[in-house]
Amino acid sequence: MLILQDPLRQTDLPRGCVATIGNFDGMHIGHQAIVRGVIRRAEELKQPSAVITFHPHPISVVAPDRAPKQILTLAQKEEILRNMGVEALLVVPFTHEFSHWTADRFIDEFLVSALRVSEIRIGRDFAFGAGRQGNLGKLQSAGARHGFRVEGVDDVTIRGIRVSSSLVRDAILKGAMRAVTLALGRTHFIDGRVATGRRLGRKLGVPTVNVDPFNELYPGRGVYVSTSRFESFNRSFESVTNIGVRPTLYENYGITIESHILDFDSDVYDDTVRVYFHQLLRRERQFRSALELTGQIAVDVERSRRYFARHPIRFNEIGVQADSG
Repeated sequence: MLILQDPLRQTDLPRGCVATIGNFDGMHIGHQAIVRGVIRRAEELKQPSAVITFHPHPISVVAPDRAPKQILTLAQKEEILRNMGVEALLVVPFTHEFSHWTADRFIDEFLVSALRVSEIRIGRDFAFGAGRQGNLGKLQSAGARHGFRVEGVDDVTIRGIRVSSSLVRDAILKGAMRAVTLALGRTHFIDGRVATGRRLGRKLGVPTVNVDPFNELYPGRGVYVSTSRFESFNRSFESVTNIGVRPTLYENYGITIESHILDFDSDVYDDTVRVYFHQLLRRERQFRSALELTGQIAVDVERSRRYFARHPIRFNEIGVQADSG
C-alpha cells in the first residue's frame, strides 16, 4: 500500500483514483463497508483505490478540550487498510492552517486539480472544510461540474442502532466487549511496549507483563479474558488482563494495564505486545488481603481457560482476531 503522509504537497499521487474521505477512527463495520465499496469500484474501473484521512483528528486541533480519545493509532489504521487491500492511503496533516481551508478549496485544489479523482464514496453525514460546510451535496454538485461521480453510503446498523466511532468508544469504556466486537467486526486490541513493573505479581505467584499503551483509549477498569501477541514470538498467547489502580495493594496508584500470560514464563521486557480483549470477567474491586486477591486471580484464570476452550482464537479477512464469543 502506498502511504503519503502529506499529499497536499506531493506530486506523485494515485491520479484517477476511486476514493473515500473520513477520519475512520476504529475502522468499524460501517467504515469497512465504505472501503470495500471503494475497492470493488476501483477494480471495476481499473483505477487505484484510495483512502483520504486526516491526522491528527480535526477536533483535537480546532477544539482540543472536546477531542475524543482515538480508538486506533495511525499505524493500526494503516495496517487494517493494507490488509483490506487499499492501494493508497493519503494522510492529510490537519493543522491550524489547513483548518481554514474551505470545502471548495479542498475540492478544487486537491480532489480535482491534484488528485483528478474519478469517483468518491462517503458516508451520508460526513462533513469537511472550514465550518464543516462541505458535505455529500456539495461534493455531488462539484462532481457534476468537474466530471467525477459521488455516491453516499448508508449507515450500518445493529439491531436498529447506527454504528459509529462514538458508540464504539462508549462500549469500550464500559467494557462491553461483545458489543465492541459486533461493531468492529473483530476483537478490539491495543498495542504497547512491555514495561518494567514492580514484579509484585511474580511474588504472588501470578507473574504479569506491564503494558505501556500506544493507544489513547483502552477498556474501562476491570479484569478481562484476553490474548497477548508479542512481536518477538509472532504468535498469540491466552492471557488475563487487569486494567485498574490495584486498590488491594496500593493507595492512590495510577491506572496500569497488566497481563498474566497463561502457561508462559519468558522474558519479554521492552518487547512490543498487542492485547486483544475478549470478555469482561469482573469489575476491579478491593480485597481484604493479598491472599484473597490471589484466590480470586486463580478463579479468573480458570474462567479464562474455560472461555478459550469454547472459543478458539481465529483471524478474520483483515488479519486481526475475530471473536466468535
